[in-house]
Amino acid sequence: MFLTPALKQKLRPWYLRARGLQMPPVAVIYRPLSWLLTSLKTVCSEMGRIMLWTPIFRSQIQGGDGVYLYSGVPQILGPVQVSLGKGCRVSGISTLCGRPGSTLNVGDNVDIGWQNTIACGTHVVLGDNVRLAPRVLLAGYPGHPLDPQARAAGEPERPEQARAIILERDVWLGTGSMVMAGVTIGAGTVVAAGSVVTRDLPPGVLAGGNPARVIRRLEERS
Repeated sequence: MFLTPALKQKLRPWYLRARGLQMPPVAVIYRPLSWLLTSLKTVCSEMGRIMLWTPIFRSQIQGGDGVYLYSGVPQILGPVQVSLGKGCRVSGISTLCGRPGSTLNVGDNVDIGWQNTIACGTHVVLGDNVRLAPRVLLAGYPGHPLDPQARAAGEPERPEQARAIILERDVWLGTGSMVMAGVTIGAGTVVAAGSVVTRDLPPGVLAGGNPARVIRRLEERS
């Protein structure tokens, strides 16, 4: 049906009024419906996790006893070899990738959070009890060479650009933090949200900034 601009202008208030129509929120009706929909969503999610997500993920890795996946299946891209310890929790909205011959070794009781990307240049090691908050990036390789002509030709990074990343046990990386290739972070160190770690950090410190620097030592628990 063809509508002239003048007719559209006349009909617009009626359209806006109709767009705002809704049923009254009668609690005795809609609270049980809300509970029912939430329960169905939870049951379907858990069935998917048990029967699909976890077996699919574990078929692509080594180990992974007791792994808990949430929000689906993590992406595994490239020829990276992944080994997972016991009792880990991994977001399905995360990416594990790597170059030929690269490895990702994850210890026990490790959290890999929402929108994490772990790019393995040679090898990445996550020690026991490591915590990766949302949107963490471990950049073991850059994906492109430094030479502009090689980049324009679509060539991959040079082998010397790919290096290891090691997070020793009990390290905690805050939301949105990045760790660059060649970095080792000592046991128990905490990296503040949004930090960019470009060089090694000692154990037992709080670090932050871009580039990340030691802010203070953390007190040891007695």
